[in-house]
Amino acid sequence: MRKRLIQISGFLISSLGWLFVLCTMAMDYWRITKLGGQGGSFIIKVAWYWSNLWSDCYTDSAAVTNCRDYPVLWNVAYYVQAVRGLLMCGLTIGFFAVVCCFVGMECTYIGGSDKTKDKVLFAGAVLHFVGGKYELGPPVFLGLAGCFFILVGAVLYAVTVYKVIRRGRYLNYSTLIPFLVSTTTTSYN
Repeated sequence: MRKRLIQISGFLISSLGWLFVLCTMAMDYWRITKLGGQGGSFIIKVAWYWSNLWSDCYTDSAAVTNCRDYPVLWNVAYYVQAVRGLLMCGLTIGFFAVVCCFVGMECTYIGGSDKTKDKVLFAGAVLHFVGGKYELGPPVFLGLAGCFFILVGAVLYAVTVYKVIRRGRYLNYSTLIPFLVSTTTTSYN
């Protein structure tokens, strides 16, 4: 029962983390520049240039916003391409991690025997670790919270199956018996 509760908690926490990371793709204000508002002018004019992963925008002091979408992928700054690529790769890995962890959880009836399910769950936890370590840009706070949730969920998954996988590796008698046979037949002259 405790193992199931930990796995369900890990599933919910890591899924919430991936939802946060998914939200960072649509967030604005990845890059903000404020112009104006200085000097001794009687009319204070301020403008903000801001960008997200998909467009550049300009907002003036009258709160009028004009946006221009990026026309093609290769015509974008290198850091925007890098962030897009990292987010999309991370989300793809995260999708496979969520599927592996769902199949490998003890409370589901798919995935085979308990030993197989533990291996699938451990593979999902590893995918969560791999997919959750990235984030760039000012929406970093939501992204970092999402990454933190992903890593906590992966730790909860790994804790529930670590002893089973470790025990299976060190107590595998099929690899131990040939070693014992070879050492007992050695003659000492």
